[in-house]
Amino acid sequence: MSDYIVSARKYRPDSFESLIGQENIARTLKNSIKRGQLAHAYLFCGPRGVGKTSTARIFAKTINCADPGPDMEPCGKCESCLSFAEGRSYCIHELDAASNNGVDDIKALIDQVRIPPQTGKYSVYIIDEVHMLSSSAFNAFLKTLEEPPAYAIFILATTEKHKILPTILSRCQTYDFNRITVEGIVGNLRSIALKEGVSIDDESLHVIAMKADGAMRDALTIFDQTVAFCGKDVKYEEVVRNLNVLDYDYTFSLTDAFLAGDYRTAFLKFDDILSKGFNALHFVSALSSHFRDLLVSKTSGLEALLDLPESLKKRYAEQAGRCPMAFLYEAMNVTVQCESSYRASINPRFLIELTLMKLSALPAKIAGQPAFGGAPVRTAAAAQTSSDVRPAGRTSPAAVQHEEPQPVIMEKAAQPPAGSTPEVRPSDTETRTPEVPAAGGDAPKPRRTRAVRPSSMALNSIMGNISDTTAEKPSAASAAPVSDEDILARWQDLAAMYVSKPRLNNTLATAKLAIEHEGDTRRVVFKVLNTAQKDWIETKLLHELEGRFQQLTGAPDVRLRVDIEPEEERPQVNYMPSEKLSDLMSKNDEVRNLVSDFGLDLK
Repeated sequence: MSDYIVSARKYRPDSFESLIGQENIARTLKNSIKRGQLAHAYLFCGPRGVGKTSTARIFAKTINCADPGPDMEPCGKCESCLSFAEGRSYCIHELDAASNNGVDDIKALIDQVRIPPQTGKYSVYIIDEVHMLSSSAFNAFLKTLEEPPAYAIFILATTEKHKILPTILSRCQTYDFNRITVEGIVGNLRSIALKEGVSIDDESLHVIAMKADGAMRDALTIFDQTVAFCGKDVKYEEVVRNLNVLDYDYTFSLTDAFLAGDYRTAFLKFDDILSKGFNALHFVSALSSHFRDLLVSKTSGLEALLDLPESLKKRYAEQAGRCPMAFLYEAMNVTVQCESSYRASINPRFLIELTLMKLSALPAKIAGQPAFGGAPVRTAAAAQTSSDVRPAGRTSPAAVQHEEPQPVIMEKAAQPPAGSTPEVRPSDTETRTPEVPAAGGDAPKPRRTRAVRPSSMALNSIMGNISDTTAEKPSAASAAPVSDEDILARWQDLAAMYVSKPRLNNTLATAKLAIEHEGDTRRVVFKVLNTAQKDWIETKLLHELEGRFQQLTGAPDVRLRVDIEPEEERPQVNYMPSEKLSDLMSKNDEVRNLVSDFGLDLK
């Protein structure tokens, strides 16, 4: 138990060759060592778990190695390499800036820099999480970072490059580390599984790699967790259950249900997923990713964009062949809309179930057929066509008996002259049923039945009323134009409509008006006192005010524009009592005489 070492530490890279996914950076550093072009400061930045600190240690060990290989790999046998491996090297120093982020810590580091290396050629100082240093610590470190001793090399590592001062960035060579690809993580995990004697399939390795999100350290941690749960024989079903990952079978079966228009199966699958504790939003995101992968599989030339094992690629290709391109496009559109509306929804489960119904209705919608087995909707033109086309020949008596009676539309009768009694004819109020010969050959007597009263007015009557009404109303072109004076006169009526809003009512009532002509459009410009009023009206009220003013004036060509009244055009307002009295004396001689006669002191 005490000898166990986690995989993230046990299989940590110790040479440039063992670095995964950072080949360009490794090549650059090896070339700089080979040519003797070492910088005094480096900055390694990138996501967590991609090898920044490991690369810094490998670089520090290589430049101090007494006998590096032809490809600039550390030998691992010299005193410098052995002391580094045993953790007793005096040439490589590491500082955790997350816990040593003050000015005093940096001053102690600066004092240590003055001491030359005892063994090896360079003293390498690796400062991890350098973005955690305070501004004062950064400033104290600037001079030493810019002009260090010839034997000192600084390697700064951070996950948040944007938090580092530009003065620090300008003094360092910056190397951006990338996320490790799924294939790179799967290959490294497969080799580690062979060394550990663990039997694991490619699907499980891909699940772990996808869960790690490009971080090798996270992938090794998840691998240890999976082995602890499953043992040496790892099965795909146990991996997805242990990591709480949505199985690919769910998305494949759901897509089959969508293609079949079976929303019932989709509902039951979704309920099963929720009962297992999966997040509903993650479920929708998994659907979106599945439709994206189907689209990539269906499109030739995009195979490199599919980070999946070969067995899953074949399954995706098979299902993609059954999915029309229009279905995939609309399906991705539906799921993306669901994701964007999820957080604002009051009932998220209903939103997702509605999304599942939309997805199930897509194949029928694309094919122009009714969704969920409903009857097609017959248009009025189709109904008229089917009723007009009848087979020639005599209609059978049974067909006449079973035919539903159609309503008889009565024509509008002519108005009789005044004073005369209208003549009532049987044909006006009654209709005869068709004569059907009896079985014995004797024709039955015609039976009189009352005609069905129409449920609505006749079409000719309606059209006549419409034409009469249209004829009575004058056209807009013939209406008399509204003058500018009439438009300005209705402004106070607009202000009166907002009596319940004193602020707006006062602003409109006191605004100065002007009319500008712009072609066929007249624009009423009203001026307010300040920018705040102008912005308030423009953003929230201008459209409403314009519509109401057009109704008041009867002029649809009128538009509104709000402007700010210049300071020099505003009337002077007296606020102080002495100002009010001076204004009153200038306008009223009696008040001025009263003040003079009594010798009043104006203050």
